Amino acid sequence: MSAIRPAAVVVLAAGEGTRMKSATPKVLHDICGRSLVGHVLTAAGELEPENLVVVVGHAREKVTAHLAGIAPAVRTAVQEEQNGTGHAVRMGLEELGGSVDGIVVVVCGDTPLLTGGTLRQLSATHAADGNAVTVLTAEVPDATGYGRIVRDGTGAVTAIVEHKDASEAQREIREINSGVFAFDGALLADALKRVRTDNSQGEEYLTDVLGILREAGHRVGASVAGDHREIAGINNRVQLSEARRILNDRLLTAAMLSGVTVVDPATTWVDATVTFERDVLVHPGTQLHGATHLAEGCEVGPNARLTDTRVGAGARVDNTVALGAEVGPEATVGPYAYLRPGTVLGRKGKIGTYVETKNASIGEGTKVPHLSYVGDATIGEFSNIGAASVFVNYDGEHKHHTTVGSHCKTGSDNMFVAPVTVGDGAYTAAGSVITKDVPPGSLAVARGQQRNIEGWVARKRPGSAAAKAAEAASREPAEEG
Repeated sequence: MSAIRPAAVVVLAAGEGTRMKSATPKVLHDICGRSLVGHVLTAAGELEPENLVVVVGHAREKVTAHLAGIAPAVRTAVQEEQNGTGHAVRMGLEELGGSVDGIVVVVCGDTPLLTGGTLRQLSATHAADGNAVTVLTAEVPDATGYGRIVRDGTGAVTAIVEHKDASEAQREIREINSGVFAFDGALLADALKRVRTDNSQGEEYLTDVLGILREAGHRVGASVAGDHREIAGINNRVQLSEARRILNDRLLTAAMLSGVTVVDPATTWVDATVTFERDVLVHPGTQLHGATHLAEGCEVGPNARLTDTRVGAGARVDNTVALGAEVGPEATVGPYAYLRPGTVLGRKGKIGTYVETKNASIGEGTKVPHLSYVGDATIGEFSNIGAASVFVNYDGEHKHHTTVGSHCKTGSDNMFVAPVTVGDGAYTAAGSVITKDVPPGSLAVARGQQRNIEGWVARKRPGSAAAKAAEAASREPAEEG
């Protein structure tokens, strides 16, 4: 079927979602890097509709602010009172002038597993069959609690019967209503004016439109989703978790089919916004979030958590937390490293065990191997930062910058008190506190002169284990003689 561009997609996102038991509006709960409504908008966007409207209601300020951040072109309509799905769609159409010529697709804002492909199939079926309304349905293993799709001999939909109202024969039907529809826009607007509220909830039900259109002689059809899980709505935290697992599996499957090796999909979690190149190797216990990108042949994990981080080709990142960092090609990071925002590690560079970096540019081939903090710093190429070094960047009010040049060798247990510069090719001695600039090619020694106070332990700690050990050691040469 050829692609059909709808005149509008209306997303229903006005409900409170009380069963989530949360201060966060239901449609703003996150799975795999997007909000529930964000996933729906992504799927709807694949249709390239002329208009995309989200109907908001409960906590609309929060929802509207979120939409402005993720989809500025989306229009919003306000449902002041939650008077049913029919009323919500009517508010959406009023945002578009009251009526729309062409196909109007209605989706729910809490169905994150819905795909653009299924919505395209829905629109194409609607157009090809000449329907006034086409309902997206699915055949499920257990239809208990769902509205059943009742068809006639031609396959046309004659009714949607709620479980509580269904006969025994109708309860045997496994095809259910998803709450997702494609409508003829003009017919929808007219039918919504005739929806009644004489029901137990006193609300305008969108499903009543189907009966109104059928009674007027229009065809009501259906499009069956290939995977019944796509239509699942989220009403509580259990369903949220189940949807997260399904979506995560879907994302990992796509990655593996594109040439990524995922050693243990059960313990690997990715966001929908993560991208991969071929021959990436992902070890168990790895979490990949945000705009993270893994380049060809790199290796990540085990037990790595990367957010908005780029890992270069052939690089290795092990047992590391990285936020907004960039790891160059063939570089190595970890184990047990923490890369904070603004960290840039050059080609074949190294950030080693128990090293924390922040706002630091570390050049090609440069190594920070052990037990160090590098913050607000620029380090050139092929330098080595000794173990237990600290870039002292904060004076209590302001951050200051440290620059270490190329081909430098800094000693262990160095403190670089910013602002300070160590020139190219310079060395610093172990235990130094560097407070002044070091010229290129110089050796900086900044530590007190050692002096030994003999007999101090015997005088100050008499009778202690240390004093006894020292006394025994002092006798040893004489006794040997």
